[in-house]
Amino acid sequence: MPKIKTNRGAAKRFKIKSSGAVKCNQSHRRHILTKKTTKRKRQLRSPNHLHPSDVRSAHRMMPYC
Repeated sequence: MPKIKTNRGAAKRFKIKSSGAVKCNQSHRRHILTKKTTKRKRQLRSPNHLHPSDVRSAHRMMPYC
């Protein structure tokens, strides 16, 4: 039985915690930052957890991570 390949795009975006939760960065921090408040940009820095309905697909894309 061959090994399953890891989806490299997902591996760069997500980290699987020991509890099984999936950690990811928040969006909306790349461009058009002048109109966003400092508070909003600061809060977007903190890591986010993937929604529970998407965790299963993230685990499928990264079987060994």
